[in-house]
Amino acid sequence: MATPLGNLGDITLRAVDILKQADLIACEDTRHARRLLDHYGIRTPTLAVHEHNEREAGEKLVARLRQGQSVALISDAGTPAVSDPGARVVAAVQAAGFPVVPLPGANAAIAALSASGLADEHFLFVGFLPPKPGPRRTQIAALAAVPAALVFYEAPHRVEETVADLVALLEPGRELVVARELTKLFEQIVRLPLAEAPAWFAADDNRRRGEFVLIVSAPPPRTGLDDEAERVLKLLLAELPVKQAAKLAAAITGQGRNALYQRALELKDL
Repeated sequence: MATPLGNLGDITLRAVDILKQADLIACEDTRHARRLLDHYGIRTPTLAVHEHNEREAGEKLVARLRQGQSVALISDAGTPAVSDPGARVVAAVQAAGFPVVPLPGANAAIAALSASGLADEHFLFVGFLPPKPGPRRTQIAALAAVPAALVFYEAPHRVEETVADLVALLEPGRELVVARELTKLFEQIVRLPLAEAPAWFAADDNRRRGEFVLIVSAPPPRTGLDDEAERVLKLLLAELPVKQAAKLAAAITGQGRNALYQRALELKDL
């Protein structure tokens, strides 16, 4: 179930009831969870389930379920198994034949998107990029052409490096939304041109503090066809009529059929 990102009021009534009724609460950090549980007067026993013991803990939780007990699963903040531990536990419980019931609530990515002001129709949740520069840049480059806003999580000690890589590898006309410390005392949400982001971070040390959601707006619409679509279309036109070549090229390359058809007509007239 989802728990607050920071503000303890951001939890559903249903979640509070379930936490009180459960026989056991599986949580990422028992000390961190205790702050939330004490706030709501919840005395349910807890068991630590984190990235280093998730497989073993999953077996313990399945054993509890087989004894007829009920177990609630939470992470430190937000929704379990979304860039947080929990997925292996859920899989183990399902494999053992027990139902998994989601309790929706706080999620940093959705909260940031709702306050971003971006009007992109689609978004891709990426989560944390690789910490090492090489793999991180490779992944960013692979995402550059995705026709959707890109949503990342980032830690304070890496945020400037990640933003620098985004600037270097993505189109400068894209926008960046920086959402840090969501729902907490020093919450800040800023939208600015991607190219200006490094200077924005450098201007104030406080801007590098906290937990971050970074959202990069979708790439600008393409004008014309890319080189691969052009190559495929030419090969097909050598063997097929214009309409059929355009339709097949669209299926192969993912490019728009109308644009391919217009280009096919141009190529036939050459």
